[in-house]
Amino acid sequence: MNSTVAVLMDPIAGIHPEKDTTLALLLEAQRRGHALRYMRQGDLAVRDGAAWARLAPLEVRDNTNDWFTLGKARWQPLAEAADIVLARKDPPFDTQFLYDTLVLDVAGRAGVRVINHPQALRDFNEKLAAQLFPQCCAPSLVARERAELRRFAHEHGRIVLKPLDGMGGRGVFLSADDDPNLNSILETLAGDDRRFVMAQQYIPEISKGDKRILIVDGEPVPYVLARIPQGTDFRGNLAAGGRGVGQPLSERDRWIAAQVGPELARRGIVLAGLDVIGDYLTEVNVTSPTCARELDAQFALNIAGMVFDAIEKAGLGAGDSELQPASPQNPVPSPDS
Repeated sequence: MNSTVAVLMDPIAGIHPEKDTTLALLLEAQRRGHALRYMRQGDLAVRDGAAWARLAPLEVRDNTNDWFTLGKARWQPLAEAADIVLARKDPPFDTQFLYDTLVLDVAGRAGVRVINHPQALRDFNEKLAAQLFPQCCAPSLVARERAELRRFAHEHGRIVLKPLDGMGGRGVFLSADDDPNLNSILETLAGDDRRFVMAQQYIPEISKGDKRILIVDGEPVPYVLARIPQGTDFRGNLAAGGRGVGQPLSERDRWIAAQVGPELARRGIVLAGLDVIGDYLTEVNVTSPTCARELDAQFALNIAGMVFDAIEKAGLGAGDSELQPASPQNPVPSPDS
């Protein structure tokens, strides 16, 4: 059945169409006969208890020079104008985006299906979410106090420090207990012990790539994109200059996906991106996970098609189900067992 798919995203004119996963999703929706609507932050409202949106008709093309056409935007009740909303705004997850998810909750109660689920977007901070699966993670600490973070560095030697609200490798530092810049880095990230900072034990296997595992409806795509650091930069993020190399999932990758995937699906997360370095999960990306187009190109896949198969299997415009608290994770073996 043909439906209307609305997308909440950053400015479409500013994307890199050859590698933009949101564009891949929109192209697939259009190919299947769904009408498209476009909105940005600032295009959502609540009127008399109903979610409204300023929506523009959208057509997309797989063309790196001319990839979209927008019609005239107008305010409409969101539940009357769209069956599905793809919530695909890039981090940071700030206060305004929090409010957007609350408006999308209102739309969900009126029958609009929101992908990914608004509550899951709120619950899954992309750095902290990995800590829901400690059996998959290297030693980590999330704290505000610089003294505690320094102790962690003293305990583990080389560490990676990052803010909780960044993306694309921005604000990520490699440091160590004996680094003369450690105090300055902690001041930059934590301020006067007012902001949370994530510290993770440095994983040397980063030299082989920061692997992105895409999870669709709880199941992993069979290939990962290893984002390999270039030059002297330790970060593998494509936005930081990393080179993307596709490769099959390893047994450890499959094990991590099996630990995380069912919980993502239970929470209404249809598309997620797990970041894995060596044997360890480092992040769970749910707001706007990428790398689909790179894997599609290298392995003749259609990951957006997998996503829409999952959406259509569950029923278009089925609304958002209530989510239950997470169940405890079962004990699992270490990567060395």
